[in-house]
Amino acid sequence: MNRDQPLLLPPDMREWLPDDHPVWLVITVVSEHLDTSAFHAGRKAGGAGAAGYDPDMLVTVLAWAYANRVTSSRQIEERCRTDVAFRVICGGNTPDHVTIARFRAGFGQAVGEFFAQVLVVCARLGMGKLGTVALDGMKIAASASAAANRTGDGLRKLAAGTVARHGEADAAEDEAFGRGRRGDEVPGPVASPRSRAARAERAGRIARALAGLEADRQAAQDERDARARAYLEAAAAGTPPPGPRPAGADLAAAELRLEQATAAQQARVEDYQRRTAAKIAATGTGLPERPPVPVSQRATVRRAAARAGSARTRDAARQGRALAGEQNRKGPGPVRNITDPDSRLMPVRGGGFIQGYNAQNVTSSDGLIIATALSQDPGDVTWFEPMITAAGQAAALIAAHRPAAGDGRPGPGGAIGLVLADAGYLSEANLTCPGPDRLIAVGKRRALEKAARGSSPAGDQAATGQATRAMAGRLTTETGIAAYRQRSHIAETPHGHIKHNLAFRQLSVRGKPKAAAEWAFTCAVHNLLKALTTGHLTRQALTALAG
Repeated sequence: MNRDQPLLLPPDMREWLPDDHPVWLVITVVSEHLDTSAFHAGRKAGGAGAAGYDPDMLVTVLAWAYANRVTSSRQIEERCRTDVAFRVICGGNTPDHVTIARFRAGFGQAVGEFFAQVLVVCARLGMGKLGTVALDGMKIAASASAAANRTGDGLRKLAAGTVARHGEADAAEDEAFGRGRRGDEVPGPVASPRSRAARAERAGRIARALAGLEADRQAAQDERDARARAYLEAAAAGTPPPGPRPAGADLAAAELRLEQATAAQQARVEDYQRRTAAKIAATGTGLPERPPVPVSQRATVRRAAARAGSARTRDAARQGRALAGEQNRKGPGPVRNITDPDSRLMPVRGGGFIQGYNAQNVTSSDGLIIATALSQDPGDVTWFEPMITAAGQAAALIAAHRPAAGDGRPGPGGAIGLVLADAGYLSEANLTCPGPDRLIAVGKRRALEKAARGSSPAGDQAATGQATRAMAGRLTTETGIAAYRQRSHIAETPHGHIKHNLAFRQLSVRGKPKAAAEWAFTCAVHNLLKALTTGHLTRQALTALAG
């Protein structure tokens, strides 16, 4: 074997891989069946340096890399040099890891269109069964460590120390290089190891983390104040809502009642005095009726004053408990991450926490992710209605591109028939909000199965609302529990595929907008692979679509 033999003919990349290799299908889908104009809009054109790489090529490289468990930009660069399939995609180009990383970080809004375009291709291939869909959340690790979390006090100290260190570094650079010079004009050994831009970027992350912590604290306080005001307004109108008073409203409500009782008695006293003066002026004698008692002696005033005193005692005790709880707190309390300030500590199944995000997915019964979002909320309950709305829009998109039946008639309708969700989405609002029919668990799967067999009730029915009780009853029927049993397979299979088969367990970019874009891209790759592995995406099918 002579490896030094030069090639006598130019190489033909079409001979490097067999015709049935799946990379050819991925290349064809991206280049011929997807509208990638949003990626092209940000392409480098003109100016200094060489023209930018073709966005279609970079999108295909990333899609093939994610489909093959490679997400590191350096590893992708290596594959583009050594792996035949990657070299075929690149067509003789070799993008470096910086180019790949910057392109991925600049996905922006283009990924939303990419996700929709892949969904359209899948719909045109006959995929997207919408009779039953499932909504589920999945925790995904951020590109940040939980060790980089800081409390509010820690962030303030860090910010103050950072400002001081940056000032010292800036002064040292000015002395070494001269004010107004960049520092790159001098030999390397003299140059500063960290640029001012890098220091400013770190200071910006600290400021964002502290601002986010303060914003969340203020939002929570505003919500408590709003509930208290609503209660007080209803109490002032004489129609206080039933149930416990909101925090901070107990004392205010008691003082309001005392004020109302005092004002009412004072009005009686002043009215009596006014009428007495008028009677004396007219007849020389006063009123024959007994005068009202002084305000402080009125029974209703004394009772209101006693209730206000008790409320002050309770409020002082509540504040004392809150202070003691803060002083005896086992954990650090609210924290923010200085590496990715948008990420949050997320509880995971089996116990423990990860620094990450909460991905929300709606999945069709044939395994397509039809709607997705990346959330900072550790819980799922507030995401039911937004995700069902997004799923409805996706269903309309699928229906618009679904192939016609064999007799030329339009394919089946695009409305979602039934939504399945676990107990994390349970609330009266989610059970009654507009949208398709739904089954939301009222407890753990084990409890539902026992209730369906009649061996135990499903949850504490006395403590639930009317819609929840109705749902619990529905899940005890044979039809209801049989339908709900589909949830885990439909909802959790894509999550298992992404985490285990694609080995995608951690995001590569930081900040919620970029992280959400990468997650949507990963879901689009999942859908593309689903079309490949189920046999819907074939050369013959693409030829038919093109025709």
